[in-house]
Amino acid sequence: MDVSKFQPKNLFCKTLLSVGLLLICVRSLQGAESAAPAAAGDAHGLQPLVLLGIAVMLLVGKLGGELFERFKQPTVLGELIGGIVLGNLVLFGFSGAEPLKTNEVIAAIAEVGVIILLFEVGLQSDLKEMMAVGWSSLLVAALGVIAPFFLGWAVCAYFIPNEPRLVHIFIGATLCATSVGITARVFKDLGKLATQPARIILGAAVIDDVLGLIILAVVAGAIKASASGAALSAMAVVVIALKAIVFLFGAIALGQLVVPGLLRGAGRLKSEGVLLTLAISFCLLFAWLSAKVGLAPIVGAFAAGLVLDEVHYKPAQARKERDLSELLQPVSIVLVPIFFVLMGMKVDLRFFARLDLLGFAIALTLAAIIGKQVCSLGVLEKGTNRLAIGLGMIPRGEVGLIFAGIGATLMLRNSLGVPQAVISSATFGAVVIMVIVTTLVTPPLLKWSLDRTPKKKDRSG
Repeated sequence: MDVSKFQPKNLFCKTLLSVGLLLICVRSLQGAESAAPAAAGDAHGLQPLVLLGIAVMLLVGKLGGELFERFKQPTVLGELIGGIVLGNLVLFGFSGAEPLKTNEVIAAIAEVGVIILLFEVGLQSDLKEMMAVGWSSLLVAALGVIAPFFLGWAVCAYFIPNEPRLVHIFIGATLCATSVGITARVFKDLGKLATQPARIILGAAVIDDVLGLIILAVVAGAIKASASGAALSAMAVVVIALKAIVFLFGAIALGQLVVPGLLRGAGRLKSEGVLLTLAISFCLLFAWLSAKVGLAPIVGAFAAGLVLDEVHYKPAQARKERDLSELLQPVSIVLVPIFFVLMGMKVDLRFFARLDLLGFAIALTLAAIIGKQVCSLGVLEKGTNRLAIGLGMIPRGEVGLIFAGIGATLMLRNSLGVPQAVISSATFGAVVIMVIVTTLVTPPLLKWSLDRTPKKKDRSG
């Protein structure tokens, strides 16, 4: 008998059992801490609940990711839905996970995780390729930002008319960016990464990220200005936009000048892990600079990824070290799932008992899908599979969640003058539904559009 056949099932059961035991521990520890609030947590400087909570979130994220990966779905969906399940156990009388939703330490770790994620996205984006893809990618990206933005704005104005206009605008901004990883995997599985539609989509997605981050910076800056009581004029919006553009491209230009010499100097150090340490420090420095000029830290992290080119790091290659993306992977595997599990935990399923909110989630999803179909109008080359390009730009994935997560931390005064989160719990749930649906429908629709197109139309240029 081949025992190895039973190992995955046994591993799944053991992991599920471990999560259950940890949840029981969290519940027990929560009760103990409520009875003795000045217990060991104060003595050690870190509450034991945080340690157990992180362990539970990591296991839930890994279990969910593994389950979805077996069904050939993105792991991020498994992490997100695992978080939704964990966060809604209160519906079944288990409240042990509730303190994790608002714990400041876990929130800080999740924020570092999303900074590392955007750093990875920047590392995987090639500036030279982005400039070389031509006008089609630029037009596809521009249309793919403009159309969903205004459609999302219109949907919000209809379904939540009593919210401030800046709330409508911010939710529209969450529909802008595209998660290219899902689309790239479909093209890779079909052996069509070298085709014209693939090149246009992958190039447009990078430009999409840049435009989306600029829009996020502008809208978030406008919200902060409005919340502080400052008058918001057209000139103020222009200043915020220019600040974002100058920082992003200024950081890239500065990095291109400084990074090669910096890496060559660090190359004289013979200890292992120099490249990884330098890269993470560089990422966090850019994130800090971004925050200091009033932009989201993820803008700086993305810029750091764009400019950090490990090709200049010759000594690392001489010592046969792995490249930066591979070195960063263990850090990402641990930190990034905490962010997605936490985002899932913040979804309150009780809100979806309301038909109006369910209708809002459906309308927002349709706006996200239809808005990206406008992208195909930007394709200039004849004979290109326009349908595949429109469908390939649909998934929002992690980018939409990052935008929504930032919106949940921004405060704005409502009509009564009371400060409230830009993205409320109900609206956050609607955005998560949009992210899940757009991520799930893209692979089958994209495969269908590529299969129905004659091969001569998919030739690489």
